[in-house]
Formats: sequence, structure tokens, C-alpha cells
Amino acid sequence: MLMPQRSLLKVIVLGDSGVGKTSLMNQYVYNKFSQQYKATIGADFVTKELQIEDKLVTLQIWDTAGQERFHSLGVSFYRGADCCILVYDVNIYKTFETLQTWHHDFLRQADPNDPELFPFVLLGNKMDMNGGSSRAVSEKVARDWCASRGNIPYFETSAKEGYNVDAAFFCAAQTALASEHHDQDIYLQRIPTAVSETEEQGGGCSC
Repeated sequence: MLMPQRSLLKVIVLGDSGVGKTSLMNQYVYNKFSQQYKATIGADFVTKELQIEDKLVTLQIWDTAGQERFHSLGVSFYRGADCCILVYDVNIYKTFETLQTWHHDFLRQADPNDPELFPFVLLGNKMDMNGGSSRAVSEKVARDWCASRGNIPYFETSAKEGYNVDAAFFCAAQTALASEHHDQDIYLQRIPTAVSETEEQGGGCSC
């Protein structure tokens, strides 16, 4: 009997400070949300194990600081990434405007083999705020932005309520696995240790 293939996927989460990057990760990995905001210093990562078809996957999700003074740290953290999740706050238009800078800086510093095909996923976070009445970026504007950049998958999320969080990260994993560069052996890292817990999920992402 063949053992399932094990893979390690490195996912980078980028966006302005305060858009909810850490909260999204904590909700996804630990099913927890805290109202206490603590800015990330530098970068940190968490891991999550799941199963995608016949593959056991460990997601290594990197939480990077959104402050301008930490942008120079990018090179060491971005290299070797398999997918990049961009996050903005649907209630603050400026956090949407800066997505282009995050997108450009990531591609410049990560220097992937084929920037045109590198997998991104966009999350519009904090959908729960004021029942949606304070929203500053429409879904259409966000989807148009994604369409103009190679049809990036888009999810509207609430880290507080857990809305669409699992689906978004699962899509990031699926997209990274399906991308051309990850199929090359040089990028495929084997994980020798046993996976203690897997997460079965059905269906595909809205990619």
C-alpha cells in the first residue's frame, strides 16, 4: 500500500498593519479570536496540517509585519514561498489601495521563476464590522482588481466570526499545489515526520 505523499507549503500573508492577518491565522489554526490587538514584530509562522486529495499537506503560514519599517525583511521570508495571501480591511479604502505595493514588492523580493503565474489569494477581511454599513470597498471593485491580475481567487472574510476563513486558506493550499512551479521536484519538500491530524475537506475553491 502506497503511503500518501507529504508536502510542505510555505504561505506568506501580507497586508497593512491592522487588517487582521494574525487574527485570520489564529482563527484558521486555533479556532480562536482575540479583541486585543498586538502588532506583529518582524515575522512569525504557524502550521496547519490538512489533506488535499491523496496528499498530506503541512501549511507553514508566515505572518509578516504590516509596518513600513519591516518591509526590508521581506527577502528572507518571501523566498521559497508557494503562495501569497494578500489581506485588506473592507472598511478602510487605504488598505485596499496599498495592495498593489504589497503585490509588487512580494514578486520583486521573492523573485519566483514565473511571476505571471505565481499563486495569490485576496482576502477582504472584517466583513462583520457594523453589519456591513461601514464598508468602503465593494465586492465588484475587489473582484475587478483580482481579474486584472490573472484572476486571483477572492474571499470576503471575518476573522472574528470565522466566516470564509477555512475556505480561503484551503484555496491557497489547493492553488499552491496546482501551480506549475510546485510540481517541480526542486520545490517539493518532503516531510519525514508523521502527520498526527488531517483535515478532510470536500469541494474545490472558487478559483
